[in-house]
Amino acid sequence: MIQEYENKQVYFVGGGIASLAGAAFLIRDCGFPGSGIHIIEEMSILGGSNDGAGSEEHGYVIRGGRMLNDETYENLWDLLMSIPSLDHPGKSVREEIIAFDNANPTHSNARLVNASGEVVDVLSMGFDMADRLAMGKLIITPEEQMGKARISDWFGPHFFTTNFWYMWATTFAFQPWHSAVELKRYMIRFMHEFPRIQTLEGVTRTPYNQYDSIILPMKKYLEDHGVDFTLRCTVTDLDFKEGDGITVTGLHVVRDGAEEQLAVKEEDLVIITNGSMTESSSLGSMTSDPRLNEKGSSWKLWERIAAKKPGLGNPSSFDDHIDGSKWESFTVTFSDSIFFDLMEQFSRNRPGTGALVTFKDSSWLMSIVLAYQPHFRNQPEHVRVFWGYGLYPDKEGDFVKKKMSDCTGEEIMTELIGHLHFEEHKEAIMATANCIPCMMPFITAQFMPRAIGDRPKVVPDGSTNLAFIGQFCEIPDDVVFTEEYSVRTARIAVYTLLGVNKPITPINHYQYDVRTLLASLVTSFR
Repeated sequence: MIQEYENKQVYFVGGGIASLAGAAFLIRDCGFPGSGIHIIEEMSILGGSNDGAGSEEHGYVIRGGRMLNDETYENLWDLLMSIPSLDHPGKSVREEIIAFDNANPTHSNARLVNASGEVVDVLSMGFDMADRLAMGKLIITPEEQMGKARISDWFGPHFFTTNFWYMWATTFAFQPWHSAVELKRYMIRFMHEFPRIQTLEGVTRTPYNQYDSIILPMKKYLEDHGVDFTLRCTVTDLDFKEGDGITVTGLHVVRDGAEEQLAVKEEDLVIITNGSMTESSSLGSMTSDPRLNEKGSSWKLWERIAAKKPGLGNPSSFDDHIDGSKWESFTVTFSDSIFFDLMEQFSRNRPGTGALVTFKDSSWLMSIVLAYQPHFRNQPEHVRVFWGYGLYPDKEGDFVKKKMSDCTGEEIMTELIGHLHFEEHKEAIMATANCIPCMMPFITAQFMPRAIGDRPKVVPDGSTNLAFIGQFCEIPDDVVFTEEYSVRTARIAVYTLLGVNKPITPINHYQYDVRTLLASLVTSFR
């Protein structure tokens, strides 16, 4: 096939996991030469939202923690079976993850903590009959009939006080004003997780953070096949052939401050990650709060091209609602194990299980995750790193009387210590703590209420050489805010544009499995 493609070029706009996956599928499944694949990325590093970087001296940063799941991530696992491990010769990244996860299974013994610093018994979901009926109606109602309904339009006030809501919302980052359609999709796609949501046993972890464990091996695989990476280069606009169809003829880019135009032949392909969850994010420090930035280049590119051609989506549904899509995370680096030792005693969680702990009565709705250590490839043995976030950054804290968004890293740590009732250990904890806050304006933009058509098809109707990948294009029945969604969109884009007749691993429909349905019904009455 290489000879067939020798004059063809593929341009990926954005260097996140969707583009890396698309390039890998081109090589593995289509016989496409790596030298004809170009990944254009605005930042100086690949990986997009799958990030992880830092040092003991300056502190480590993970903007977001991405949950993996064995049963639901069909195409991600298929892809990672083909990516060689960097650390275990002869093993794939998928095999490496399975071995690690089997040795360090996730199991939470302290999923929710109340205002008194007590671990809550979460075996019961806390539903009343109205909650159960609303949930059943949600699952069976066709999406076309739901429109842009919000979760709060579908459920009464009691639902948002249940153990289920606190656990489900903080596992997947849902807010009451988010799309009811997206919650419906999650309830169906992760129905097998409902009976064990209180322990998070279905969460699959990687040996390190996902940049070190997934992105670096994929980058090495693509480099070995000659893929071209163009970093610190921003695509600002596309040119289209005149007429009713959709054919890209050129890319407008800014490189080193200079504007350039790249010609695109009709046989070339352009595959765009439209929109970004972590774009415009801002970091604070122990002594400074992060800024709230406005939309950046990926959103502006989507807005420009959507205005030129019908069928390319409606970015406004996602990028014009920062108050509804933002929240704040924080990464804490210690040069000793004092905090981790105290958390192990408090939570009864085995070290390294990566179990989410949510402070349900926190005005910020704060959660933290203590992953297996080391969490970074360059992390010294004595250093400990954990990640956390607050879903309500504009609310005043319970111990620090400021909005989370206005807090320094030191103040966020003070709030956390208050919720844990660790005040007597505060001096020892703070002695080596380096808490770096991160404000993310668009982190749940993909959950905002939307109409059919607001997300463009992966390959829009009438397109000859343009496709969309990532979190803001449409795959029926699948769930955004997952690695699987990005990888599945990439596979669909590549196969469709090249006319490759190969199967794409289908979605597992657990709503048709009698055992899963029965277990979920029983769980709703616990």
